[in-house]
Amino acid sequence: MEESLKLKKATYHLYTFMISKLISTFGSQVYAFAISFYILQLTGSATSFATNLLCNILPRTLAAPFAGAITDRYSRKMIVIVSQIATTLAITGLLIYTLTSGLSLIAIYTTTSILSLTSMFSGIAFTSSITGLIDQPRIQKATAMNQMAISFAAIGSPAVGGLLYGTVSIPVFLIIFILASLIAVILESTMNFRLFAVINKIEEQKETMWQSMKAGIRYLRVQSTILVILWISLLINFFFGAFEVGYSYILIENLKMQSQHFGFTQGAFSLGMLLMSVYFSARKEVKFPLLVSKRGIVGLGAVIGSIALPLLLPMGYWTMFSYYLVLMFCFGILIITVNTPLHVMFQKTIDDEYKGRVFSIVETMSMALTPLGMVIYGVLYDIFPAQWVLLLSAAMLIITTLGMMRTSIIRKVHPKWKEKQVVHPVKAGTVAR
Repeated sequence: MEESLKLKKATYHLYTFMISKLISTFGSQVYAFAISFYILQLTGSATSFATNLLCNILPRTLAAPFAGAITDRYSRKMIVIVSQIATTLAITGLLIYTLTSGLSLIAIYTTTSILSLTSMFSGIAFTSSITGLIDQPRIQKATAMNQMAISFAAIGSPAVGGLLYGTVSIPVFLIIFILASLIAVILESTMNFRLFAVINKIEEQKETMWQSMKAGIRYLRVQSTILVILWISLLINFFFGAFEVGYSYILIENLKMQSQHFGFTQGAFSLGMLLMSVYFSARKEVKFPLLVSKRGIVGLGAVIGSIALPLLLPMGYWTMFSYYLVLMFCFGILIITVNTPLHVMFQKTIDDEYKGRVFSIVETMSMALTPLGMVIYGVLYDIFPAQWVLLLSAAMLIITTLGMMRTSIIRKVHPKWKEKQVVHPVKAGTVAR
């Protein structure tokens, strides 16, 4: 009877988690859309716009290691709720300042920095709590539904933001965000973050913050599987600089694609993510997640390289547009194919008491390499032809993936895949690769 009640509560968590994530993500993205447009219209300066982006990235990068240690030492539910309340207060403060003194860049930068920190704390605490909120068989479903919420927000927020920006004032945007954040707080307060969790925090409380962070690094060093995935993730984030910088540059500058058509290709990317998230939420858990992710990363490399094709083989405008529409749809599918199995694998292999620190290390290193990749690729695109930068980067990503996730590593992580390969060698004729 007790087990049945826990499963019902887990089902409630499954949908409450997705709705809370959807509401908070949608609100923050609509806010980001409005603020970005406001900054560009107010200043017309790319530097001011970039400064706001830096205020979003830098605090997360600097504070992530501390966020992980704090998440593992204290109540994750309390961290999530306090972070969401802090978000609400920050936006309320910006609203009051706007109504009394008018909106200024300093106020925007300050608010962006605060929101960066609160979203990071909330995100790490939530991610670390999935195995406490949801029963083991439905972790993949929970991860996929989380991705669905993010995809819904990515598709809908630009449309809603664009519609509202032309009809309502900035204070109305802020009020909408405040209401969304309050609803998220109420939903999160009804969740039991330790429904399935077994975490021993007695020893953790005896450690200093610095000792706790070092313990997380020591734990990560002995987890060879997680280290491989971590390095692959870092490389993907670095090589994604080729895509992040090159895609917009090639389509807008080189191929002269209209802005509205460019937006459609971005929408196709979000649609691919959404549909694949729905698929993962409905299907059984992936048996060999590292193998699936390896194939997905190789596919991503192929797509990144394919972006250069219209520069090598001239196409008509509508053929080119259709080509990129399909390419970005596939890109969205592959992103989820890579991310979802790896996230599920992380949830099931990392001990609960170390999850916050491990996920914070991933966050720190990923955020650190992303701007570095963008800077390097920005220089490379100015010096070399775009098609060769893309093709070389794609080749390096594929080669690195095949090397770091070679067959021996896959077999070590998934022994049953090795057994499956050699169960009927006579019937199969060859061993699968």
